[in-house]
Amino acid sequence: MSRFAYVNGRYRPQRDACVNIEDRGYQFADGIYEVIHIHDGRFVDTDLHLARLARSLREIAIPAPMDDASLLVVLREVVRRNRVHEGIVYMQITRGVARRDHAFPKSVPPSLVVTARHGHPFPRDIASWAGIAITVPDIRWGRCDIKTINLLPNCLAKQRAREAGAYEAILIDRSGHITEGASTTVWAVDANGILRTRHLDDYILPGCTRAALTALLRDSAIPFEERGLTEAEFRDAREVFLTSATSFVKPIVAVDGVPIANGLPGPITTRLFTLFTRHADGVAHNAAPRLASATGIG
Repeated sequence: MSRFAYVNGRYRPQRDACVNIEDRGYQFADGIYEVIHIHDGRFVDTDLHLARLARSLREIAIPAPMDDASLLVVLREVVRRNRVHEGIVYMQITRGVARRDHAFPKSVPPSLVVTARHGHPFPRDIASWAGIAITVPDIRWGRCDIKTINLLPNCLAKQRAREAGAYEAILIDRSGHITEGASTTVWAVDANGILRTRHLDDYILPGCTRAALTALLRDSAIPFEERGLTEAEFRDAREVFLTSATSFVKPIVAVDGVPIANGLPGPITTRLFTLFTRHADGVAHNAAPRLASATGIG
């Protein structure tokens, strides 16, 4: 089946879709992106992703190409045309097409590209969903809180993880603190049994799955702190897991070849995996609206 994309007002077969070679996303990585998980015909955490999209646009002064209601129409139509029931929808907005010059062009409309693709079914068995990770130095720029398409350092880190047979590369900054994964939020249960993840600042992305899980934590009675970990604290952790729109709650059972605790998903990770599964299924808290009109499922 052909895949379809939306590019600046037109739905096209993806093989025929294209952008101008002077698009500033291509020339300068001058743009932002967002990814929303589709599960059982629903967008998961839509409001969180659209809010982060708007924030990223504001931070680099790109005007929104359309309002949220119109954007959702486009997202649903791309999902419908691609018949995606489980997978992701990807949107990318750049500053637009202009003669190559570092300063912002005047009166240029932003470019919008939307694609969707099928993904694996939502994981149900935490043991088989567990993975391993490596650590690498964090060499990214100073505004990692913006979901920019400038991802070369992340790609380099991911490649090192792939070459090591690992799922993720966990980044360590110059002060010896864990920041985040190359494409994930990092969580750890420390030696005292406290669940911790780094506080939000300019050096990590405000993860939407992180925000959703934090909301679920409020009613869980699990001790939780938004406080960073040193490398030593991280390596002494009882449990480690990752979150993202495509990692969900993913246990990490070994880092740099060393098992975390007994090398199995821990009790807190397992509990949060279950809580987030219910959330994604539309059971916990407010159920996300089904995309029946978008996906053709009832």
